[in-house]
Amino acid sequence: MATADRHPRTALTFEVQARDDGKVEFTGSFQPGERLTVIVIREAAQEFDDLVAAAGSTLDFWDNPLDDEDWNAAPAR
Repeated sequence: MATADRHPRTALTFEVQARDDGKVEFTGSFQPGERLTVIVIREAAQEFDDLVAAAGSTLDFWDNPLDDEDWNAAPAR
């Protein structure tokens, strides 16, 4: 039966890229012999690249001096 560790922990995130041989290596401030739990999540970059690009491209909409002029002159309710 598995047991839950109820002690609070600080999560560290390392963004790394697998080497040509498939190995991953990272360096942290760990003590010799310190026990670690490593969770690996594969990053699917292509899934969100188009959404990030679309979100960034629409920022120009907010930098519109004519729109700013209309909104700044709108009466307060």
